[in-house]
Amino acid sequence: MTTTASYLRERRPMRGHAAMLAFSALVAGSFSLGSMAAPFVAPAALNSVRFLLAAVIVGAVALATTGIPRSALRAPWRYPLLGGIFAIYFVLMFEGLKTAPAVSTAAVFTLTPIMAAVAGWVLLRQVTTARMALALAVGGSGALWVIFRADLSALLAMEIGRGEVIYFWGCVAHAIYTPLVARLNRGEPPVVFTFGMLVAGFLVLTAYAWPEILATDWAALPPIVWITLLYVSIFASAATFVLLQFATLHLPSAKVMAYTYLTPSWVIAWEAMLGHGVPPPIILVGVLLTVVALLMLLREE
Repeated sequence: MTTTASYLRERRPMRGHAAMLAFSALVAGSFSLGSMAAPFVAPAALNSVRFLLAAVIVGAVALATTGIPRSALRAPWRYPLLGGIFAIYFVLMFEGLKTAPAVSTAAVFTLTPIMAAVAGWVLLRQVTTARMALALAVGGSGALWVIFRADLSALLAMEIGRGEVIYFWGCVAHAIYTPLVARLNRGEPPVVFTFGMLVAGFLVLTAYAWPEILATDWAALPPIVWITLLYVSIFASAATFVLLQFATLHLPSAKVMAYTYLTPSWVIAWEAMLGHGVPPPIILVGVLLTVVALLMLLREE
């Protein structure tokens, strides 16, 4: 019995890491597809529909598996709080993608672990070790290298694009969301907790974006918008929300978000598959640093 319990305890972090590996790959697709769809539709309107579709999918999964217990309705204020924070992240992401390249926004995303480490300490008193801090510094340096296009003069002058600035504030919201999940979860299964957050997020976004939703000519939108909407609803929302919820219950916040360091690499692969080319080799140096940061964090385990 003891051996089995010990084995299961050891497996939990491994499952958390596997969940975040899948998370990083799925999230990367939303950057490449989102940059193609962003010019054609208001970000808040698009994400309102996205949250609705994702809620239907996750709700169906919840009913088919764990069910939705009455206990999930305790402290219902948790869901609008989490849903509103994540809605801010997605709206600002698509707003940023209107002007920022997909690889650059993915690099901004890799700054999230640093912010998540701070938020994790404030909300959960999770301590960042010296090795973890070094890894975060390496990953942050790689992100800045990509964001400023390997231009030292641009870095010193803080010449950063408008899209990257907008998305940075979205990433702040994402970093706060991660430890809040662990803080506010009261034993609900990840799929049930995700469903509550998605429903609340849809209601918050719909109330905010109602004029834009009515003004959008949905029938006239190009196919790329619908392709992106389906992808982000199924793969980059429903699936990744569950993966993120699961991982945050098994790993520290900083390590959960450490997997965002893989996002630029995945985005480069997506961009190549979509025929958008790859960044110059000098830019790839920064991407390599983000991968090194991830390996440093994993080695600490």
